Amino acid sequence: MEVILLKDIENLGVKFDVVTVKPGYGRNYLIPQGFAQVANSSNLKHNEEIKKQQSAKIAKLIEDYKVLAEKLKASKIVVGAKAGTTGKLFGSVTNIQVAEALKKQFDLTVDRKKVHITGEVKELGTHKATVNLYKEVVAEIEFEVVGE
Repeated sequence: MEVILLKDIENLGVKFDVVTVKPGYGRNYLIPQGFAQVANSSNLKHNEEIKKQQSAKIAKLIEDYKVLAEKLKASKIVVGAKAGTTGKLFGSVTNIQVAEALKKQFDLTVDRKKVHITGEVKELGTHKATVNLYKEVVAEIEFEVVGE
C-alpha cells in the first residue's frame, strides 16, 4: 500500500514522501492518526503542487540552519554537572542536558533524540556531540562540562 506522509515519521520518511507500507499499518495506524493519506492520483497531484510551493521555503530554511550550525560550531556550550574533587561526575551528562543547555544559551529548541554525544561523558572537560538540526544539516559541537 502506498501512502503520502503528512508528518515526519522516524524510520519511515519525511513529510510529503510517498512510501510503501504494509496495508494494516497504513489503514489501522497511519491514516486514522492523521500521519498519512492514501496515495491515489488526486492526492499525488495535490502533493506535487504542495512540494513545488514549499521548495523555496525549505531552501531558505536549510540556509538558516546552516548559518546556525556554523554559529554553534564556533561557540562553546557550557553544561553544569555535579562532580567530585577529582573531576569525576556523579552520574554522566546525557543528550537531555546538552539539549537543555542549547535551549538556555541559544534559545534553540532541539529534540533530545537529535543530539548524539560521542562516547560517555563522566568527567569534567570538553566533549563533542552532533546535533541534527534539519534533514541534511548536522552540526558538530563542542561542549564543556563544568562542576556545579
